[in-house]
Amino acid sequence: MDIADETADEPRKRGRPKVSSDEDKRTHIVEVARRVFVKYGYAGSTTAVVASEAGVSKQTLYKLFQSKEELFAAVVGAHRRLMLDLPRPAEDIPIAESLERIFMIDMDEDTDAERAGFLQLVFREAAQFPELIDILQREGILASRQHLADWLSDRRAEGRLSLDDPDSGARMLMDMIFGGMGPPEGRVQAWPDRALMLAHLHRCIAIFAAGVGAA
Repeated sequence: MDIADETADEPRKRGRPKVSSDEDKRTHIVEVARRVFVKYGYAGSTTAVVASEAGVSKQTLYKLFQSKEELFAAVVGAHRRLMLDLPRPAEDIPIAESLERIFMIDMDEDTDAERAGFLQLVFREAAQFPELIDILQREGILASRQHLADWLSDRRAEGRLSLDDPDSGARMLMDMIFGGMGPPEGRVQAWPDRALMLAHLHRCIAIFAAGVGAA
């Protein structure tokens, strides 16, 4: 699909379809912006660079995102799906297997590196731009935790697990899994063998599922 802007002074022919909707452009710009932020860092990235690499005008970018900070928040929101695959419909599979899919335990190494690379950017530049941590917390961690708590609450309502506090359960799971992965920077030191890390994460989910009496 061609995302580029239509020529501003070219009249639209009757019946001619739009090149792309604003939502298409927004999605495309956010994906390009993520790559730009990781490549140049937050400080070294500008909306002009993002617009150029996305093939849109600066006017189009500012129509969809009023500032670099707002664009970064959108990138964090999109990146959230690399952390937890939620929301998702109910599945007729064991709870432990659903949780493995939600946390994407077995994602390929390239995607895992992409997931870690963006977090490295945030923590690396947080001293200079403390608002990045606030955005990551608000648009990433807290939103992800709420989605997970809602998912656990729904499974409890179905009678598939016993959990008195889904919010606490969601926090517990995220602490176990993301803590078990090791820090975004220095993961090689934490887990020199990827197979050992994956075995540990599978074990964490199995213990949690057993603890809540998952059906």
